[in-house]
Amino acid sequence: MTALRPERESGATYGESFTDSYGGVGDQGTSYGQQPYGGPGARGEQYGGEDHVTQGQAHGPGAEAYGADGYGGGYTYGTDGYGTQHPGTEGYGADGAAAARQPYEEPYAEPYIPPADDETVALRVPDPPPLAGRVSASAASSAASAAGTPTGGRAARRKAAKRRHGRHGGSHAASESAETGSESSQAPLSRLEARRQARARKPSPGVLASRAIGEVFITTGVLMLLFVSYQLWWTNVRAHAQADKEASSLQNDWASGKRNPGTFQPGQGFAILHIPKLDVVVPIAEGISNKKVLDRGMVGHYAEGKLKTAMPDAKAGNFALAGHRNTHGEPFRYINRLAQGDAMVVETQEKYYVYKMASILPVTSPSNVSVLEPVPPGSGFTGPGRYITLTTCTPEFTSKYRMIVWGKMVEERPRSKGKPDALVS
Repeated sequence: MTALRPERESGATYGESFTDSYGGVGDQGTSYGQQPYGGPGARGEQYGGEDHVTQGQAHGPGAEAYGADGYGGGYTYGTDGYGTQHPGTEGYGADGAAAARQPYEEPYAEPYIPPADDETVALRVPDPPPLAGRVSASAASSAASAAGTPTGGRAARRKAAKRRHGRHGGSHAASESAETGSESSQAPLSRLEARRQARARKPSPGVLASRAIGEVFITTGVLMLLFVSYQLWWTNVRAHAQADKEASSLQNDWASGKRNPGTFQPGQGFAILHIPKLDVVVPIAEGISNKKVLDRGMVGHYAEGKLKTAMPDAKAGNFALAGHRNTHGEPFRYINRLAQGDAMVVETQEKYYVYKMASILPVTSPSNVSVLEPVPPGSGFTGPGRYITLTTCTPEFTSKYRMIVWGKMVEERPRSKGKPDALVS
């Protein structure tokens, strides 16, 4: 029943209208519609109808209409009717009813947009709005600074973490910041002061000299280490290889008959020495030259000048040999471990000569050549015989003294009869 209806004709009786609404009978002759209330301030054109106030017409100049749905939006009286309009109220009528039916809307506010990241524009959890926690931005920043929490973007947080957890800890970061602050607070240096500081930073001649000496010492130490490694390790490797090659070549020549007993050239191999207790098998060459014989891992026969000694096949004499105790194959390193009765076998192209260890001279002078005599003094031998003498340096890794080991021949065995018992066992 909210649709508008046609207005009644002007001059309608009040009784007719009142009869429609309340069932009573009014005065049909009295025109009650316009004269009593039609003027300024009246409540409407007519008072009655099906909806009590149905037409929504104005009640006078300046007054709002009553709504079709009753009193729709509040009480508003015309300025010329029942008084002035009350502030904040809506008028009667269709407009007032429509305003009353509209839902309440919140005032428009701009949505919160988090600031762009310094490093990336990828998604991330936004910071809370400034008023979310009822704390202002300045208060939050002050609290974060007091707690040691970075308030900037990701880059600022990383820098702050690096300062706090660097290689040297927080104290290092604090010292760096203090130094940076002190440097920034200082006034710029003058050219003269800058030159003075540059000269002060330059190392002095004493420092340069000490550095040079230190580098020389380090280089010398490295070279000495390399030399020692060469002497103690590489020379043995190379000498063993050369000695093994010479022994194999000598045995092959003996098997093929290329060599004949007789006089040998310096450096030429002619026999093989076996010391079973020490597990020594080493070629014997003519002469005692370091370069040609001893440094190649072989032992040398004293066969030159005043130091010339007999050969193993001589009927009487002293067969003297020299060899290294350390480095270059070190064939005589452990001859001090020999005891009386230990076998020493000299293998030649035709025979095996078996000697038994008789005595040892632990220390003697390098110039004591009497140990090479046919009957060496101090050996315990009392007369001519067939002897063997081994000479080497002592103590180890030095050549200050000589060690002498003597032995006496106990067996001469042709190769055709096979190896002697000392080599078989």
